[in-house]
Formats: sequence, structure tokens, C-alpha cells
Amino acid sequence: MPPPTGAAAGAGGVRGRPPLRRIGIVGQSRYGDLGATARAVATFAGANGLTLSVEERLADLLPGASAFVPGEIDLLLTLGGDGTLLRGARMVAPFHTPVLGINLGYLGFLTSVGVEDLDVALARVLAGDYWLDTRMTLQAVVHGSAGARSEPYVCLNDAVLHKGGFARSIRLAVRVGQDEEPVATYAADGIILSTPTGSTAYSLSAGAAIVVPTVECILATPICPHTLAVRPLILPASTVVSVEVLSPSEELVLTVDGTDGEGLQPGDRLVVRRGDAAVPLVRFPGQSFFATLRRKLHWSIAQDGRR
Repeated sequence: MPPPTGAAAGAGGVRGRPPLRRIGIVGQSRYGDLGATARAVATFAGANGLTLSVEERLADLLPGASAFVPGEIDLLLTLGGDGTLLRGARMVAPFHTPVLGINLGYLGFLTSVGVEDLDVALARVLAGDYWLDTRMTLQAVVHGSAGARSEPYVCLNDAVLHKGGFARSIRLAVRVGQDEEPVATYAADGIILSTPTGSTAYSLSAGAAIVVPTVECILATPICPHTLAVRPLILPASTVVSVEVLSPSEELVLTVDGTDGEGLQPGDRLVVRRGDAAVPLVRFPGQSFFATLRRKLHWSIAQDGRR
């Protein structure tokens, strides 16, 4: 996948993009390398005249840094795994702030570089030697049966409607379009509504296709459907998807990107559509979606069987 036209900004601004002056950091405290990595970022920022801000949970690691305000940074660094990147990306998505993921975890589909390449990556960003891989988001809203509506959730990966602790199926009515044309009534453990970015996450584990991120669409993937005739759907990005809870006595849970969410009662509806926000992920020359698949899914097998 070739990079989009135009590089991103360095300290002096590259190809019309604003200069890089302010870096924000979010991180996952359970990783042992977090403290050393955050201090390395602070050292780089100090040496290059950049201001640094951190989220509250990391304030003790970098006592000299200011408080992180999502709309007041030029670049977000996420220190952790894909979950940390998803959390940080949702914070800055309304501002279209570039996000650079530093992988302290295991798999790291979305993160760009390992902690061992941190200094090189930051220097390349400062020099404008990177491109932006812009990802679409979803907006998820819960419509209560009594007419109440939740605040919109921003999803970079997926919105998942699933049952709680008991091992029994639930019934969901799925409709699409402004006129809510019926698609099917699912008896399943739940449903995943995902972006192409989320196609390599829970949706993939549930049997759906991997979708190249430039193919903008919404994936609707039933979780353990109780008939083999129910298959994942790939819908246009312009589609509005409505999922109504039909089971009379089951409370379901909405999970957004694996964390945020709320409960749904019988008769409530989850309505998902393309989000207004987009998330620009920082990528470096030579990095591509297929290169990531080959590396992370171990697809790089030579004809003689060697990896």
C-alpha cells in the first residue's frame, strides 16, 4: 500500500503541514518499560525544544511535564500495546491529531515501532520522514426503548454487543439504512460492528475477513451464531446499522474498542454509523499493511519452508 501524498511535519514544517512543537503521552502502567520509555521521550523533547504533556496517570513518571490536553498537541505518543493506542486515539480523534504507537506489548498490529527504535522514530518524525495512514472511525449510539439516547462513542476498532456471564444465546434484530431495512434476526452470542482497522481484531477471531484499511466499510460479524447460514457482512461505509435487543430477559453489554461501554436492556437499540472523526496513524517509509500482516501473522514463508 503506497503512502498518501505528502509527508507530515518536522520541526520547521514539511510540505505545508504545521510544525511539530507539542507532544502528548498516554501509556499503560502495567508494562515494565513504561518509565524508562517515558523518560527517553522527555530527554528527546528537551534536547529538541519540544514541549511535553502527559495524562494524569503518568504524572509521577514525568513530574516536569504539563497535564495532557487532547486538543493542544501536535503529536500523540502511546506507550503500550494496541489497547493503549486505541484509548489514546479516541481521545484525540476529534482533532485529527497524528498518533505514533510505541509497542511495549506483544502483538502490536497498530503500533508503529518497538521501544528499541524509539529515538530513531522520534528523529524521523521531527525531520518529517513519515506518512499518515488515516483510518476511519465509527460512531455508536444507544437508543433506549423509552426514547433516551447515550452520548456518541467513537470506535477505531469496533463496537461489540454481547451477553453477560451466562452461556446462552441472545436474539438480535439487525437492520440497515435510513429506512431500517431488515437484514436478519440473529440467534448468537452477540455481534461485532467493526471498521477495517478492527478487521484484524475481534472480528478476525470471529471468522470475518481481513479488510485493507483503504477499503472503507463496516463489518457486521455475528459472534458464534446458532446457524451456519448466518455469515459476516461487509457493508458500505455510508450504511447505518441498527441492532435491536429482542431477548426478553437478557441484559447485554456494549463494549467499544475493548473498554468503554454500557448495558442495554430488552428493546434498546445500538445504532452504528461512520464517525466524523478520522485517526491519522504515523507510519514510516517501507511500512505497509501487508508488511504488518506478514510480520505479525507469520505469513512470510519462503518456498523452502523457512520464515
